[in-house]
Amino acid sequence: MARSSTTGANSQIAVSRPEDAKSLVLAAIGELVDTGRAEWSRTATGEIELRLSSGEVLVLGEVSVTRVA
Repeated sequence: MARSSTTGANSQIAVSRPEDAKSLVLAAIGELVDTGRAEWSRTATGEIELRLSSGEVLVLGEVSVTRVA
């Protein structure tokens, strides 16, 4: 399988610290929510659940994102 080009948008996302990467991810998720493409809520166990309009359900952990549906 061929690798994707690094000259596209992904090359602009290079960050030097995990905190920077986390901020970028949360900003992107916030944009999905703001534009109506996703909803997020806190579960009874305190986890943050992200539901995309396409049907995927993700749990946002402190250092990971897990797809559950």
